[in-house]
Amino acid sequence: MQMVWRLAAAVAFAAVPQPSIAQEYPSRPITIVVPFVAGGSTEISARIVAQHLETRLGKPVIVENRPGAGTVIGSNHVAKSAPDGYTLLQATSTPMAINVSVHKALPYDPATELVPLAMVAQSPFILIVNPDLPVKSVRELVAYAKANPGKLSYGSGGPGAPHHLYAELFASMTGTKLTHVPYKGSLPALNDVVGGHIQMMFCDVPPSAGMIQSGKVRALGVSPKQRLQAFPDIPTVDEAGVPGYEAVAWFMVAAPAKTPAPIVQRLHTELKAVLAMPEVKAQITKLSLVPMDTPSVADMQSFVKSEIVRWGKVVEAAGIKGSQ
Repeated sequence: MQMVWRLAAAVAFAAVPQPSIAQEYPSRPITIVVPFVAGGSTEISARIVAQHLETRLGKPVIVENRPGAGTVIGSNHVAKSAPDGYTLLQATSTPMAINVSVHKALPYDPATELVPLAMVAQSPFILIVNPDLPVKSVRELVAYAKANPGKLSYGSGGPGAPHHLYAELFASMTGTKLTHVPYKGSLPALNDVVGGHIQMMFCDVPPSAGMIQSGKVRALGVSPKQRLQAFPDIPTVDEAGVPGYEAVAWFMVAAPAKTPAPIVQRLHTELKAVLAMPEVKAQITKLSLVPMDTPSVADMQSFVKSEIVRWGKVVEAAGIKGSQ
C-alpha cells in the first residue's frame, strides 16, 4: 500500500507544471554558504549579492561562514545539501577547480555535484618584488631568474593557494626555477617581501596596494589579461613579457547539482540581474575585485571543467598533486 502511495505521489509531482515550481520558490529564507572565515572579500561580496537578491526574491537571504579544510567543509556541505534552492555556495576557484587536484580524495565533485548559477567577480593579483632586487620589469625578472636559478624565493599563503600556483604557472611559462616559501597567510608573506627575506610574490590587491603606493615593494605586472583600474600604469604579465599568461581567482554562486531546472533558471536570472546593477558593480570594484559577466549555466559548467583541467596541470607541475 505504501508503494502505491509513493507511486501516486511521484506521478502527482511529475504532473505539476515545471514553471509553478519556480513561481512558488522561494517560500522561506535562503542561505549562501561562504567556505572561508569572516571578513574576506568572498564574504563581503556574498553579502552584497545577498542584500540585493533578498530584495528581488522577497525572502531573507542569509550569509553563513563555514570555513575549514581549505574550503572543503563548507563546499561539501552545500554539495550534499537538499537540492531545493535554499542552500547556495559562494565559491571561488579553489573549491570549484584547484582542490580537485590538490586533495587525494575530495568528498565532493564540483563538476557533477554543484551547478553554477552566476559569475560574481575576478580577484586579480599583482607580481611584486622587493625594491632592492635589480629588476624593473617582468622581462628583467625572467632574465635575472634564469641567470640565478633557484635563488629567487617567492611567498604564498600556503601550498595550493593562488599565490603559490600563480608563481608556479609563471615559472613554467618562463622556464625559470623559483623557490617556494609557504606562509600561513598572504600578509606575513607580503611583510617578508617588504623586509627582503624573500624577493617576490603574486599578491592580491587589497594588502599590497598601500605597499606599492609607498614604494615598499615594486609592482611588475598584474595577473589578468586586462590592466586594473586602480593601477592603470602597471602592465599585465602577458603584455610585459609572458605571452598568454593569465591567472585570476574567480567567485561564483553555485547550488547542489540536482536542484530543479526551473529553480536553477530563476536563480540564474535573478543573480545575473543583481550583478548587472551599476551600484553592485561599484561595490564589487571597491573591494579591488573585477565584476564579471554571467554567461549561460551550460557555459559556466564548461568553464569549471576547463579550469579543473588547467589548474590540475599546474598543481602537478608544482609537485603538490594529492598532497592534502
